[in-house]
Amino acid sequence: MKKIAVISGASSGIGLSTAVLFAENDYTVYSLSRSKPEDNRIKHITTDVSSEESVRSAIEAVVSTEGKIDLLVNNSGYGISGAVELTELSEVKRLFETNFLGTLACIKYVLPHMRAAGSGRIITVSSVAAVLPVPYQSFYSCTKSSINSLMLSLANEVKPFGIKVSVVMPGDVKTGFTTSRKKNNISESAYSKSEERAVSRMEKDEQNGMPPEKVARCIFRAAIKKHPKVLYTVGFVYKLFVVLSKLGLLIKSKVKCTVRNRNKSQAALLCGYFIYNY
Repeated sequence: MKKIAVISGASSGIGLSTAVLFAENDYTVYSLSRSKPEDNRIKHITTDVSSEESVRSAIEAVVSTEGKIDLLVNNSGYGISGAVELTELSEVKRLFETNFLGTLACIKYVLPHMRAAGSGRIITVSSVAAVLPVPYQSFYSCTKSSINSLMLSLANEVKPFGIKVSVVMPGDVKTGFTTSRKKNNISESAYSKSEERAVSRMEKDEQNGMPPEKVARCIFRAAIKKHPKVLYTVGFVYKLFVVLSKLGLLIKSKVKCTVRNRNKSQAALLCGYFIYNY
Protein backbone atom coordinates (compact mmCIF):
# COMPACT_ATOMS: atom_id res chain seq x y z
CA MET A 1 0.00 0.00 0.00
CA LYS A 2 1.33 3.41 -0.94
CA LYS A 3 2.17 5.88 1.79
CA ILE A 4 0.21 9.13 1.83
CA ALA A 5 2.10 12.43 2.04
CA VAL A 6 0.48 15.81 2.59
CA ILE A 7 2.66 18.81 1.74
CA SER A 8 1.60 22.41 2.31
CA GLY A 9 2.96 25.07 -0.02
CA ALA A 10 3.83 22.52 -2.70
CA SER A 11 3.05 24.68 -5.74
CA SER A 12 6.63 25.92 -6.19
CA GLY A 13 10.15 26.05 -4.73
CA ILE A 14 11.08 23.69 -1.90
CA GLY A 15 7.52 22.40 -1.57
CA LEU A 16 7.23 21.43 -5.23
CA SER A 17 10.67 19.81 -5.30
CA THR A 18 9.73 17.83 -2.20
CA ALA A 19 6.38 16.76 -3.64
CA VAL A 20 8.03 15.60 -6.88
CA LEU A 21 10.69 13.62 -5.00
CA PHE A 22 8.11 11.79 -2.88
CA ALA A 23 5.94 11.11 -5.94
CA GLU A 24 8.98 9.62 -7.67
CA ASN A 25 9.45 7.34 -4.67
CA ASP A 26 5.98 5.82 -4.83
CA TYR A 27 4.16 8.08 -2.39
CA THR A 28 0.67 9.39 -3.06
CA VAL A 29 1.25 13.12 -2.66
CA TYR A 30 -1.30 15.81 -1.86
CA SER A 31 -0.49 19.48 -2.23
CA LEU A 32 -2.27 21.89 0.11
CA SER A 33 -1.77 25.30 -1.45
CA ARG A 34 -3.55 28.13 -3.19
CA SER A 35 -2.08 27.33 -6.61
CA LYS A 36 -2.01 23.96 -8.34
CA PRO A 37 1.44 22.40 -8.91
CA GLU A 38 2.39 21.83 -12.53
CA ASP A 39 2.86 18.09 -12.09
CA ASN A 40 0.01 15.67 -12.71
CA ARG A 41 1.40 13.15 -10.23
CA ILE A 42 0.59 15.53 -7.38
CA LYS A 43 -3.01 15.69 -6.19
CA HIS A 44 -4.10 19.23 -5.32
CA ILE A 45 -6.53 20.59 -2.75
CA THR A 46 -6.92 24.36 -2.82
CA THR A 47 -6.05 25.46 0.71
CA ASP A 48 -5.39 28.70 2.53
CA VAL A 49 -3.31 27.68 5.56
CA SER A 50 -4.11 30.96 7.31
CA SER A 51 -7.71 29.73 7.50
CA GLU A 52 -8.25 27.02 10.12
CA GLU A 53 -11.45 25.85 8.43
CA SER A 54 -9.68 25.56 5.06
CA VAL A 55 -6.97 23.39 6.61
CA ARG A 56 -9.46 21.22 8.52
CA SER A 57 -11.49 20.64 5.38
CA ALA A 58 -8.41 19.74 3.31
CA ILE A 59 -7.08 17.24 5.87
CA GLU A 60 -10.49 15.61 6.23
CA ALA A 61 -10.75 15.33 2.43
CA VAL A 62 -7.44 13.45 2.27
CA VAL A 63 -8.40 11.09 5.09
CA SER A 64 -11.83 10.51 3.56
CA THR A 65 -10.23 9.50 0.25
CA GLU A 66 -7.12 7.65 1.45
CA GLY A 67 -8.06 6.51 4.95
CA LYS A 68 -4.80 7.77 6.47
CA ILE A 69 -1.95 10.28 6.36
CA ASP A 70 1.56 8.89 6.85
CA LEU A 71 3.53 12.09 6.38
CA LEU A 72 2.91 15.81 6.82
CA VAL A 73 5.43 18.31 5.44
CA ASN A 74 4.76 21.89 6.50
CA ASN A 75 6.27 24.23 3.94
CA SER A 76 3.81 27.11 3.52
CA GLY A 77 5.20 30.53 4.28
CA TYR A 78 6.42 33.84 2.98
CA GLY A 79 8.74 36.63 4.09
CA ILE A 80 8.58 40.32 4.80
CA SER A 81 11.47 42.70 5.18
CA GLY A 82 11.60 45.98 7.02
CA ALA A 83 12.79 47.72 10.15
CA VAL A 84 11.11 46.64 13.39
CA GLU A 85 10.09 50.20 14.21
CA LEU A 86 8.42 50.82 10.87
CA THR A 87 6.63 47.51 10.23
CA GLU A 88 2.87 47.64 10.71
CA LEU A 89 1.52 45.24 13.33
CA SER A 90 -1.11 44.11 10.84
CA GLU A 91 1.67 42.87 8.54
CA VAL A 92 3.28 40.97 11.41
CA LYS A 93 -0.04 39.35 12.32
CA ARG A 94 -0.61 38.22 8.74
CA LEU A 95 2.90 36.74 8.62
CA PHE A 96 2.35 34.75 11.83
CA GLU A 97 -1.07 33.59 10.66
CA THR A 98 0.55 31.94 7.64
CA ASN A 99 4.00 30.90 8.79
CA PHE A 100 3.25 29.82 12.36
CA LEU A 101 -0.50 29.39 12.84
CA GLY A 102 -0.82 27.78 9.40
CA THR A 103 1.77 25.21 10.40
CA LEU A 104 0.05 24.68 13.74
CA ALA A 105 -3.34 24.16 12.05
CA CYS A 106 -1.96 21.47 9.73
CA ILE A 107 -0.36 19.67 12.68
CA LYS A 108 -3.49 19.99 14.84
CA TYR A 109 -5.77 18.34 12.28
CA VAL A 110 -3.35 15.63 11.18
CA LEU A 111 -2.41 14.45 14.67
CA PRO A 112 -5.67 12.66 15.61
CA HIS A 113 -5.34 10.44 12.53
CA MET A 114 -1.66 9.69 13.16
CA ARG A 115 -2.36 8.90 16.83
CA ALA A 116 -5.11 6.51 15.81
CA ALA A 117 -2.72 4.78 13.41
CA GLY A 118 0.06 4.65 16.00
CA SER A 119 2.57 6.12 13.57
CA GLY A 120 3.36 9.12 11.39
CA ARG A 121 5.97 11.66 10.42
CA ILE A 122 5.72 15.44 10.73
CA ILE A 123 8.45 17.49 9.09
CA THR A 124 8.43 21.28 9.08
CA VAL A 125 10.59 23.51 6.91
CA SER A 126 12.12 26.20 9.10
CA SER A 127 15.20 28.30 8.36
CA VAL A 128 18.72 28.98 9.59
CA ALA A 129 17.24 32.43 10.35
CA ALA A 130 15.52 30.75 13.30
CA VAL A 131 18.82 30.54 15.16
CA LEU A 132 20.71 33.27 13.29
CA PRO A 133 18.21 36.17 13.06
CA VAL A 134 18.61 38.34 9.99
CA PRO A 135 18.54 42.17 10.18
CA TYR A 136 15.43 43.64 8.56
CA GLN A 137 13.90 40.16 8.50
CA SER A 138 13.29 40.06 12.22
CA PHE A 139 9.66 38.97 12.03
CA TYR A 140 10.36 36.20 9.52
CA SER A 141 13.12 35.02 11.88
CA CYS A 142 10.60 35.15 14.76
CA THR A 143 8.13 32.93 12.91
CA LYS A 144 10.84 30.36 12.24
CA SER A 145 12.21 30.34 15.79
CA SER A 146 8.63 29.90 17.00
CA ILE A 147 8.26 26.92 14.69
CA ASN A 148 11.46 25.40 16.06
CA SER A 149 10.20 25.73 19.63
CA LEU A 150 6.85 24.24 18.68
CA MET A 151 8.42 21.26 16.96
CA LEU A 152 10.92 20.57 19.73
CA SER A 153 8.08 20.47 22.27
CA LEU A 154 5.84 18.46 19.95
CA ALA A 155 8.52 15.81 19.41
CA ASN A 156 8.33 14.83 23.08
CA GLU A 157 4.55 15.05 23.29
CA VAL A 158 3.86 12.68 20.41
CA LYS A 159 6.75 10.24 20.83
CA PRO A 160 4.64 7.82 22.92
CA PHE A 161 2.20 7.55 19.98
CA GLY A 162 4.85 6.46 17.47
CA ILE A 163 4.90 9.84 15.72
CA LYS A 164 8.29 11.26 14.75
CA VAL A 165 8.93 14.97 14.33
CA SER A 166 11.71 16.81 12.51
CA VAL A 167 12.62 20.38 11.57
CA VAL A 168 14.64 21.11 8.43
CA MET A 169 16.55 24.41 8.45
CA PRO A 170 17.92 25.47 5.06
CA GLY A 171 20.12 28.47 4.48
CA ASP A 172 19.92 30.46 1.25
CA VAL A 173 17.87 28.68 -1.41
CA LYS A 174 17.33 29.82 -4.98
CA THR A 175 13.54 29.94 -5.40
CA GLY A 176 10.75 32.41 -6.13
CA PHE A 177 10.64 33.17 -2.39
CA THR A 178 13.01 36.08 -3.02
CA THR A 179 10.81 37.90 -5.53
CA SER A 180 7.63 37.25 -3.52
CA ARG A 181 9.01 38.83 -0.33
CA LYS A 182 6.93 41.80 0.83
CA LYS A 183 9.17 44.82 1.38
CA ASN A 184 8.32 47.54 3.87
CA ASN A 185 11.21 49.86 3.09
CA ILE A 186 10.10 53.46 3.66
CA SER A 187 12.19 55.86 1.62
CA GLU A 188 14.05 58.58 3.48
CA SER A 189 13.61 56.82 6.83
CA ALA A 190 16.43 56.57 9.34
CA TYR A 191 16.85 52.93 8.28
CA SER A 192 16.38 53.13 4.50
CA LYS A 193 20.02 53.07 3.36
CA SER A 194 21.08 50.36 5.78
CA GLU A 195 18.00 48.30 4.98
CA GLU A 196 18.49 48.61 1.25
CA ARG A 197 22.07 47.38 1.52
CA ALA A 198 21.16 44.51 3.85
CA VAL A 199 18.19 43.29 1.80
CA SER A 200 20.09 43.62 -1.47
CA ARG A 201 22.92 41.48 -0.11
CA MET A 202 20.48 38.94 1.30
CA GLU A 203 18.65 38.63 -2.04
CA LYS A 204 21.93 38.19 -3.88
CA ASP A 205 22.89 35.38 -1.49
CA GLU A 206 19.50 33.73 -2.00
CA GLN A 207 19.77 33.83 -5.79
CA ASN A 208 23.21 32.24 -5.51
CA GLY A 209 21.96 29.73 -2.98
CA MET A 210 21.45 25.98 -3.07
CA PRO A 211 18.79 24.45 -5.34
CA PRO A 212 15.49 23.49 -3.68
CA GLU A 213 16.12 19.87 -4.62
CA LYS A 214 18.90 19.74 -2.03
CA VAL A 215 16.45 20.66 0.72
CA ALA A 216 13.93 18.17 -0.65
CA ARG A 217 16.50 15.38 -0.37
CA CYS A 218 17.09 16.25 3.29
CA ILE A 219 13.33 16.17 3.94
CA PHE A 220 13.07 12.80 2.21
CA ARG A 221 15.93 11.33 4.26
CA ALA A 222 14.29 12.55 7.47
CA ALA A 223 10.99 10.98 6.39
CA ILE A 224 12.38 7.50 5.71
CA LYS A 225 15.02 7.28 8.43
CA LYS A 226 14.19 4.88 11.25
CA HIS A 227 15.50 7.22 13.93
CA PRO A 228 15.46 10.76 12.48
CA LYS A 229 16.98 13.73 14.23
CA VAL A 230 14.67 16.48 15.43
CA LEU A 231 16.81 19.25 13.93
CA TYR A 232 18.45 19.20 10.50
CA THR A 233 20.48 22.00 8.93
CA VAL A 234 20.96 21.86 5.15
CA GLY A 235 24.38 22.75 3.79
CA PHE A 236 27.78 22.37 5.43
CA VAL A 237 28.48 26.11 5.79
CA TYR A 238 25.09 26.77 7.36
CA LYS A 239 25.51 23.77 9.63
CA LEU A 240 28.81 25.23 10.80
CA PHE A 241 27.18 28.62 11.45
CA VAL A 242 24.41 27.00 13.50
CA VAL A 243 26.87 24.90 15.48
CA LEU A 244 29.06 27.92 16.23
CA SER A 245 25.98 29.86 17.31
CA LYS A 246 24.86 27.07 19.62
CA LEU A 247 28.33 26.63 21.00
CA GLY A 248 28.58 30.34 21.71
CA LEU A 249 25.16 30.64 23.29
CA LEU A 250 24.82 27.36 25.17
CA ILE A 251 28.18 25.90 26.14
CA LYS A 252 30.64 28.79 26.00
CA SER A 253 31.13 28.74 29.74
CA LYS A 254 31.43 24.95 29.83
CA VAL A 255 34.04 24.87 27.08
CA LYS A 256 36.02 27.63 28.82
CA CYS A 257 35.85 25.69 32.06
CA THR A 258 36.98 22.39 30.54
CA VAL A 259 39.79 24.04 28.60
CA ARG A 260 40.99 25.86 31.73
CA ASN A 261 41.02 22.52 33.51
CA ARG A 262 42.87 21.05 30.52
CA ASN A 263 40.08 18.59 29.95
CA LYS A 264 40.18 19.10 26.22
CA SER A 265 38.57 15.76 25.44
CA GLN A 266 35.39 16.81 27.28
CA ALA A 267 35.36 20.10 25.36
CA ALA A 268 35.73 18.16 22.12
CA LEU A 269 32.85 15.89 23.09
CA LEU A 270 30.63 18.91 23.73
CA CYS A 271 31.51 20.36 20.32
CA GLY A 272 30.93 17.01 18.66
CA TYR A 273 27.51 16.69 20.27
CA PHE A 274 26.30 19.91 18.67
CA ILE A 275 27.83 19.15 15.27
CA TYR A 276 26.00 15.80 15.22
CA ASN A 277 22.66 17.16 16.39
CA TYR A 278 22.52 20.28 14.24
